Amino acid sequence: MGLPPPGLWLKRLWVLFQVALHVAIGKVLLTLFPRRVKKNILAMGEKTGMTRNPHFSHENWIPTFFSAQYFWFILKVRWQRLEDMTEQGGLAPNCPVVRLSGERCSIWDFMQGQTAGPSLRHAWMGRLIEDFGSVADFLIIYIEEAHASDGWAFKNNVDIKNHRNLQDRLRAAHLLLDRSPQCPVVVDTMKNQSSSCYAALPERLYVLQEGRILYKGKPGPWNYHPEEVRAVLEKLHS
Repeated sequence: MGLPPPGLWLKRLWVLFQVALHVAIGKVLLTLFPRRVKKNILAMGEKTGMTRNPHFSHENWIPTFFSAQYFWFILKVRWQRLEDMTEQGGLAPNCPVVRLSGERCSIWDFMQGQTAGPSLRHAWMGRLIEDFGSVADFLIIYIEEAHASDGWAFKNNVDIKNHRNLQDRLRAAHLLLDRSPQCPVVVDTMKNQSSSCYAALPERLYVLQEGRILYKGKPGPWNYHPEEVRAVLEKLHS
């Protein structure tokens, strides 16, 4: 692959400045107004369900905000979104993925009707599959770990390090099977092609139909709108 074009470098520099400023201001506010900042972060956590997770207390994750690891992860996510080429109604990239058996295939191989790819972390996924399994083919693509134990880590979280090779990623993805997903689980390649093409880091929802993007959700977890996925599938069902 060649070097990014000059315009992309300028955008990356601007994003670098924005993220650095965000982290610096966040650190200052957390020091001066800890209760107010924690209240705001908890409000975001309530939206994503983190505050309802019995395995997490707010002390497991709030102190990690505005850390060096937080900075590098947010920067990676923001840089990735600069190269997002997908759009609603456009062609859905047929990225290569790997089954948990190690067999290589592609996203379109699972698209018999429509394909929805929500996150396992949310209880509503099971309900979507139960309600719309007759009109949609669901697929989970496990991408690079958002909260790796050697990256932006949360305390009391599953101990998964950044994937150094495909076997690491496959072993980590097998942990998802403990949650009994009701649809196929595959992993992204080590080139992170699905994550890059769909700007999916850390999580994102899509609905595909006949090779095109019928619905493109906003980046998760803060901007998840599962009710929008339900509305799209209800329309297909009717």
